[in-house]
Amino acid sequence: MEDIEVTNMIKNKDNKEYVLYEVSKRGKLLEYASEQLRDDEEVVKTALENDGEALEFVSNRLKDDKDIAMLAIKNAPWTACYISNKLKDNKEVMLESVKKDGQTLYYASERLRNDKEVVKEAVENKGIIIKYASYELRDDKELAKIAINQNKESYYFLTERLKEDEDIKKIIDK
Repeated sequence: MEDIEVTNMIKNKDNKEYVLYEVSKRGKLLEYASEQLRDDEEVVKTALENDGEALEFVSNRLKDDKDIAMLAIKNAPWTACYISNKLKDNKEVMLESVKKDGQTLYYASERLRNDKEVVKEAVENKGIIIKYASYELRDDKELAKIAINQNKESYYFLTERLKEDEDIKKIIDK
């Protein structure tokens, strides 16, 4: 971003109309809006529609809003790292994220790292991410096969029992 845009945004950080216009063109300019406007749903939604990465600059209150989180994740799945812990434990929100970017399983709650549906979506997208699944699911043969077929390096994150499984060894030896 050009310095003039940032300078003008800082000067007008409390002017809702100005901020709305600017974040509709460049969502991440939200960083320079006032705290009050970073907590304004209309401004935030406008910024996120332009650039999901603007979630980084949203108020903590709105980082706990499911609709806001889903809008950001739709445009930038990795931004799940910015959502509230409550939403990191929301299956619908995290499923949306891991379907598009399996790596975001890393940000999911422990409970969801032990949810087969969530982990399956993540490893179908990025097999190596099985390393962030619960121990129980790293011992799940179905998930292991999906992960290894997607990325053979996933083998190293399976349980010892599965590493010795003949079916798993056949996939690795292909």
